[in-house]
Amino acid sequence: MAKELEGKVAVVTGAASGIGLASTGAMLAAGARVVMVDRDEAALQRLCAQYGDAAMALRINLLDPADCATLLPRVLELAGKLDILHANAGSYLGGDLVDNDTSAIDRMLNLNVNVVMKNVHDVLPHMIERRTGDIIITSSLAAHFPTPWEPVYASSKWAINCFVQTVRRQVFKHGIRVGSISPGPVVTALIAEWPAEKLREARETGSLLEAREVADVVTFMLTRPRGMTIRDVVMMPTNFDL
Repeated sequence: MAKELEGKVAVVTGAASGIGLASTGAMLAAGARVVMVDRDEAALQRLCAQYGDAAMALRINLLDPADCATLLPRVLELAGKLDILHANAGSYLGGDLVDNDTSAIDRMLNLNVNVVMKNVHDVLPHMIERRTGDIIITSSLAAHFPTPWEPVYASSKWAINCFVQTVRRQVFKHGIRVGSISPGPVVTALIAEWPAEKLREARETGSLLEAREVADVVTFMLTRPRGMTIRDVVMMPTNFDL
């Protein structure tokens, strides 16, 4: 594989598993150095030992406002600069709204929306000063149509869809590209919380994506010529509509 991200420094949140881990591996393979952000320090240390010096562990609890605010200064201390932010950390909450615990609603909206906005807010001054940068946010197919079994989760991703489109229009003049990737159901820990019947049906019909397939598209977005922005990618299993 061509080292198309050689010399770049990327930050991936939620990097210890799922899409974040696959994205980390893809960017490392493309030549980037990657700061892996997650709250699971043991997993980060294990993975960085496996990946070598190009991967750097950064344990942050993104739901702690004070800890979350340390992201950029600690990245700069580790790597000296920041070229790419993949804001991937998120959580899932499904089921009927009336059955959802309100504290769980607060936690999910905080991580899926507020933390993403704060991470982007915090890295933008560095990117604006350098007049370059890429921001990719993990959204969801749920951002593009109302899914009745996950109203809170879908609402968080609809909010992110709006955020990506509006912030992109503010910062493109600074040489910064902003885009989102909206995969259908991906084989990660998140879908373990799906209704059992729906999860069984998806597995039986081959209606699931692999995290590495999402990571391949993230790499595609990052390696387009600077004059091109891939604002939204919606990807789904071919059998999704069965």
